[in-house]
Amino acid sequence: MLAPCEVAVKCVLPAVRAMVAKGLMTKHGLKQIDVAKRLGISQSAVSLYSKKMRGWAIDLESEEDIVAVTDDIATSLASGEMVHKDFIIGLCEVCRVIRGKGLMCKLHKSFDPSYEIEKCELCFVRTLRCV
Repeated sequence: MLAPCEVAVKCVLPAVRAMVAKGLMTKHGLKQIDVAKRLGISQSAVSLYSKKMRGWAIDLESEEDIVAVTDDIATSLASGEMVHKDFIIGLCEVCRVIRGKGLMCKLHKSFDPSYEIEKCELCFVRTLRCV
């Protein structure tokens, strides 16, 4: 059985990075190369995010609380206020919110057919923490 963090690495983190990248480009006017430097990824990855060819396995843009957090991360990265450690903590916090809302369950099932969504409470356990 896959751990929730494995599903998050494959689907959730790319989706969150795509949202942050989009915010950095649209709201803060940064170029792809500058976004890549701030996110610690390649410019080609940013290009794929902007074309929705990567990072769209899970739709998070309708989740207001997640949009607010990713917007805050983008603003902090754009201003240079956010250091790498804070970025990682921010990603983990977004992931906790996503797990807590049950947004990863269907994805988890697609990766691991033996996963029983109805019986699982793992993502809702308060002690499940990455950082």
